[in-house]
Amino acid sequence: MNVKCWTILIFSVMLLYTVACTSTDAKISRELRETIQADARFEQVEEMAEKLVEDGLTAGDGYGEVWIRDLNSFIELSIAVNGKERPGDALLTFFRFQGTDGNIPDGYIPVESGSIGYQYIFSDLEPAYKAHKNTVETDQESSLIQAIYKYIEATDDRDFLQRKINGKTVEVRMKDALRYLVEYRMNEQYGLLWGATTVDWGDVQPEHSWGVELDSLSHPAIDVYDNAMFVIAIRHYISLIDDKAEKTYWSDVAKQVSQKVRQHLWDEKNQKYIPHIYLDKGSPFPADFDENSIYYHGGTFMAIEAGFLTEDEVVASYQRMKQNVAESGAPTIGLTVYPPYPNGLFLNPGLEEYGYQNGGDWTWFGGRMVQQLIHHGMYEEAYESITPMLDLVIKHNGFYEWWTRQGEPAGSGSFRGAAGVLWKSIQMFKEKMD
Repeated sequence: MNVKCWTILIFSVMLLYTVACTSTDAKISRELRETIQADARFEQVEEMAEKLVEDGLTAGDGYGEVWIRDLNSFIELSIAVNGKERPGDALLTFFRFQGTDGNIPDGYIPVESGSIGYQYIFSDLEPAYKAHKNTVETDQESSLIQAIYKYIEATDDRDFLQRKINGKTVEVRMKDALRYLVEYRMNEQYGLLWGATTVDWGDVQPEHSWGVELDSLSHPAIDVYDNAMFVIAIRHYISLIDDKAEKTYWSDVAKQVSQKVRQHLWDEKNQKYIPHIYLDKGSPFPADFDENSIYYHGGTFMAIEAGFLTEDEVVASYQRMKQNVAESGAPTIGLTVYPPYPNGLFLNPGLEEYGYQNGGDWTWFGGRMVQQLIHHGMYEEAYESITPMLDLVIKHNGFYEWWTRQGEPAGSGSFRGAAGVLWKSIQMFKEKMD
């Protein structure tokens, strides 16, 4: 593993979106290559994942919606299995619901499906759909742009950018989505995106038993996940467009956000991200609660993808995650947070300790860390991380939304996001076999 060699120029280097000292050129060892090639679990889970996406784009059992944050994590798998038409149409459908301010909804669902308790935006599409937005979160716009990038990378369909929805091209609507984040979700004091207080990448706030809509009880806050997703989306957007002025503007935005994340969210002493910066209303939690004792796995995964951490910090983060897994008893590094928020701090009963987004183990995010380990040339660590995920899928004959500390399935079954990240990880391993 290379030693740390980034300097104060780290953020300028990020504008080129290359990592000066990355070890991505490292070759996988012969021994590990032979081990992986002989590991039948890879092919078995790959086939299971491909079978799962043959019949739709919804998140999984129990979800009638096509969710953009989920589709973003399995669109490449869907294209590989089904071709580009259905996934491409889904991306266009999200733009049909785009607000005049540029915002993108979370998901859409056929009109005949029953409401699940929050506001829908109606459409005159055929078939008719309705859409909704979990306004506590700030990742929908970024997720859509990332998904478009993956779509074009997988299909080489650059004409997709010129497809028109209600008179505007996809390219223009992508810019509108990014502008929405700058104009409506950028905190001027810190220069970072904000949302409601949630657990890591989650979309449930503590003040309500359901908890997905911003309202007068919400506590606005800044976290690393939203800002990492934003920078990744900007990087992808820049790679797709030709306008030099736009490239320069958004490169500057990415540089500034990256610098501000480092300045305000990175805890140098503890080598971790602080959970939240609280804004005008302060924290929703008791004054004697030490929230900074909590380590956010998912936000850290995405920060690594965004290029926020040095090589040494990536290694240290992985070691910390392994320690958290060992101490918590969780099955994999897909563990959302450790330690979890104590019982009673969230009114939603699903967010008890080690439940759902509060310490549940999500392959949907853990698989992304596997991908980053591969990207950084940490192949032994990537193999070490993916194997318990493969074991859980095979043991329970399916992809589940999340896992308990005891390794039991929970939440939605047939969870396509989990299938998508594992499938992508397997493809990345295969690429290193050459």
